[in-house]
Amino acid sequence: MTPLQRYIAEEIATDHVEGLLSRREALRRLGMLGLGAPAAVTLLAACADKAGDSPTPPTTSTSAAAVPTTPPGSSTALPTSPITFPGPDGRTLQAAWAAAAQPRGGVLVIHENRGLTDHIRSIAGRFAGIGYNALAVDLLSEEGGTASFSEEAAATAALGKLPQERFIADLQAGVAELAQRTPGKKLGATGFCFGGGLTWLLLTTGTPQLAAATPFYGPFPDGGEIVTKAAVLAIYGALDSRVDASRPAAEAALNKIGAEHDFFVAPNADHAFFNDTGPRYAPAAAAEAWQRVTDWYARYLV
Repeated sequence: MTPLQRYIAEEIATDHVEGLLSRREALRRLGMLGLGAPAAVTLLAACADKAGDSPTPPTTSTSAAAVPTTPPGSSTALPTSPITFPGPDGRTLQAAWAAAAQPRGGVLVIHENRGLTDHIRSIAGRFAGIGYNALAVDLLSEEGGTASFSEEAAATAALGKLPQERFIADLQAGVAELAQRTPGKKLGATGFCFGGGLTWLLLTTGTPQLAAATPFYGPFPDGGEIVTKAAVLAIYGALDSRVDASRPAAEAALNKIGAEHDFFVAPNADHAFFNDTGPRYAPAAAAEAWQRVTDWYARYLV
């Protein structure tokens, strides 16, 4: 398995351990990824053991004055529209595009392992609403797009079988498209979960057009070295021990290259806490994370 494939498999197992998926459903989804029954059962047991050994993380206060009643940024979000543009190797890529009224920069939005969902489209619209052109590439474009899959699990399984080199190539084509649509402005990248890991990969494989990046709870690649000196705000959930384990490596890599960076660990928040359509949504943590991201881009995408 590639690191991203392992990440997806472990996420399914963790969802089972935390009661979000039944054992039968977890085994079904792991089978769709290509894991045989013995390997899947072993993975479920390993994740259960790891969860039992994880210490309870410390909590700290956030600056959010009150729990918001609407998802952060949604009140000023602009609509998105479906577009296509040329991708690598003669392929056509699908994406959601949101244009700011007076763009001061551009943001590439990288989706979770569920594909290009309405939630990710909404985030592109939220960035447009605060002044950034936003593009969210569908990494299942060659397979007909996320909407062509009958269920979320099938889209996840398809992503789990694709080489990460294709993801990087498609996202870099997205950066080029975003630059063309946002001439003369600086560009950033924001990814979530699986997309957070891909944000790190854009920095470790080299994407010089990026001036800033804000990966949300994305795993830093094993042995990765950052070659794109972007200003990075990395966001984690204090309860997300699986992804948090890669945070020291990310910080060491950023220090090594001398990149501007900061880390926000949201207290009492778990993996995927920003996704207001999911079971781990944490409104106060999401609001603070959004404020920190908007402040970061206001500083580095100018």
